[in-house]
Amino acid sequence: MKSCYEIITAILTQNGKTQRNNMNANEPNTTKPSQQTERIAYSIPEAADMLGLDYFSVYRLVQRGKLKACRALRGKFLIPRTELFRLLNAE
Repeated sequence: MKSCYEIITAILTQNGKTQRNNMNANEPNTTKPSQQTERIAYSIPEAADMLGLDYFSVYRLVQRGKLKACRALRGKFLIPRTELFRLLNAE
């Protein structure tokens, strides 16, 4: 399983966004919208929508250790896509 750092780095580079690129306001935005690709990790509300559960139910799964998640920027949880597949296959 990938570490939190690898997941966050992959998400930022996948979207073509880095803090350095966002801070340079003098350059025009020449980036084209990227093709839709599968995400590596999802937030708790996104995972809840995908699983058809309430936000708090997914949060409890994380707290009980049944669903692995890592804390990202500002304490936000990210749930790897592989963990969602593992949970769906286990049930």
